Amino acid sequence: MMKTILAATVAVAACAGASVAQNYSLNPTYGSTTLSAGFAPDPYTVSITAGGNIDAGSSLGGSCRGMIANAPDYRLNYNAGSLPLYIGARSNADTTIVVNAPDGRWYCNDDANGLNPQVWWSNPMSGQYDIWIGTYGSGSGLASSTLTISELGH
Repeated sequence: MMKTILAATVAVAACAGASVAQNYSLNPTYGSTTLSAGFAPDPYTVSITAGGNIDAGSSLGGSCRGMIANAPDYRLNYNAGSLPLYIGARSNADTTIVVNAPDGRWYCNDDANGLNPQVWWSNPMSGQYDIWIGTYGSGSGLASSTLTISELGH
C-alpha cells in the first residue's frame, strides 16, 4: 500500500513541473484558428513575439529548448486529412518551438531549418495544438517571429 502511494506521489510530482510551466488551458496570447485539411493559403502565418521567462528545457526536458511564456502563443484547432502537418517559426533570431498536441504529448524542436524550428507529423491528429515559440538561451529576450502552419512543408 505504501509503495502504491509513493509511486502515485512521484508520478504527480513529475507531471506538476510541466503543467505549472506551460499552461495550455490559458487563452493563447496571439489568438487561435481552426484549419481543415487542404486549407489555403498554405502556409498559414501569424506574427508572434517569441520568448518568455520559462526555460522549456528545465520544465519539459527531452529535446525542448528555449525561453517560452506560460500561456500558449497560439492555438490551432485542426481537422486532419491525408496530408502531413508542419508547424514552425521563422525569425532573424535563434528560435525554438514547443507544441502540446492532441495526444497530450509535448513536441519540441530547435534548428530543423537553420536557426528556425519546425515540428511535423506524417499522419497528423485532429484536435487542439497549443504552440509556444521560444528564444534560444537564458537572457535571450524577445524576438519578432512568424508562426508557419503548412501541409506542404513550407
